[in-house]
Amino acid sequence: MDIEQVRLWAMVSAIVLGTVTPAIAIAIIGATALKATGRNPEAASKIQTSMILAIAFAEAIAIYSLVIALIIKFVA
Repeated sequence: MDIEQVRLWAMVSAIVLGTVTPAIAIAIIGATALKATGRNPEAASKIQTSMILAIAFAEAIAIYSLVIALIIKFVA
């Protein structure tokens, strides 16, 4: 296995882990927020605000993994 194959596998694994993990996290966040809203409808606005903030942090992980994949591809 040469260095190009190692770089390709590293890039692919960074992209896969960086997209699948936030997708699962966003699904869990959304399901939990819906359950919480169902139990306490009066707190829906506070729950929604917290949910959107948590989703933004989960999406940041995907962006970081994209940056790492690009660094592996073009710099390393």
